[in-house]
Amino acid sequence: MEAEAYRAFCLENIAAHYDVVLITSVEPTWERAFITDWEVADPTDQAALTAAGQALAERHRLTGIMTWTEWYLVPVARLARRLGLPSNPPEVMQGCRNKATARALFARHGVPSAASARVRTAEEAAQAAAQIGYPVVLKPAAHAASIGVIRVNTPGELPAAYAIAAQTAERGVESNEVLVEEYLDGDEVSVECATFQGQTTVVTVTRKTVGLEPYFEELAHTVDAADPLLATVAPAAEAAIAALGITGGISHVEMRLVDGRPRLIEVNARLAGDLIGHLVHLATGVDLARAAADIACSRAPDLTPTRHEAAAIRFVYPAYSGLLTACRLTDGFAEQAEGLEQVRFQRQVGQQLVLPQDGGDLFTARIGFLMTTGPTAAVAQARAQEAYRNLQVQIIPAAQKDEAGEGLAQ
Repeated sequence: MEAEAYRAFCLENIAAHYDVVLITSVEPTWERAFITDWEVADPTDQAALTAAGQALAERHRLTGIMTWTEWYLVPVARLARRLGLPSNPPEVMQGCRNKATARALFARHGVPSAASARVRTAEEAAQAAAQIGYPVVLKPAAHAASIGVIRVNTPGELPAAYAIAAQTAERGVESNEVLVEEYLDGDEVSVECATFQGQTTVVTVTRKTVGLEPYFEELAHTVDAADPLLATVAPAAEAAIAALGITGGISHVEMRLVDGRPRLIEVNARLAGDLIGHLVHLATGVDLARAAADIACSRAPDLTPTRHEAAAIRFVYPAYSGLLTACRLTDGFAEQAEGLEQVRFQRQVGQQLVLPQDGGDLFTARIGFLMTTGPTAAVAQARAQEAYRNLQVQIIPAAQKDEAGEGLAQ
């Protein structure tokens, strides 16, 4: 359900220009409309992935390979090398996946980042935090989607926070370490970039709204084709990509603006999640999904803007964990709402919602999203806010299982 909601546009856009064969961990369902063949294999199992890739290579002439899934970057790079297909080397992808390695490369190449220390125990974390200075951020060295990432304001909060980060880190493939990092106090943005034959083009900047403290859940994104911030963040994004040795592909570069200057959080060597690529397409006309496929096949991507608008997405979270009993838009609103591009509910009535503070994550807490467009970012955001006000969400709090309650979305 989530894969279709957030990635169907990628597959659809690529299939409009290429014959696509797919390696997937389960039998394809909605994907079948966009693919010509497939193999079922666990992409995190290198032997199984290689066997599936070789089977497809025997049936088709493959010209490129790509993934938009963070956990598959290294295995897919290894498969590309095995099949003789163009790709960033696996070693480069390992550097992107391991945040400690990335921090070291940023420092070596003079890319402004954050102070960071690798730790393996709560005691080491406390020592590192004292040296860096509170507040700090604890995070798994190799994970994704901000899972296990938590802000720590005081020494007393550290033991519980370390337990959360360490539990997530234990599931890591490239590393099971925890990082203690300097908290970068400033607005968070991402920069969407395309690199072809070593040359990077900065396409757009995405302004983010992050909340549910002390966690870092992403609550909203906005892309504006005319965003003046692009000139400020582009050099840092280009420098970060070069420092990691990325020579091809789409990158989602996350940073914070501290005193107006960009400081790197991380480089994700893939298409952005949360439908940011779709926002980019709506706002600028640039198709990053197709660009990713073009680059994977050694073709120069077309990154020429054809639109000059803005697009926004707002995610729907409950005010508290509990049982979802109602989720809908006000009757008639969607039919008359201007600029309402898409409304999607990924949770159904009768499902439990668990927020990060109760042991959940975005996969267990997020109810859905609203997407809007407009001539400017302000208009797109205002339309998203109006749609949000017309949401009717009801939650029975987890602490009151036998008593109906209503919670406003936040």
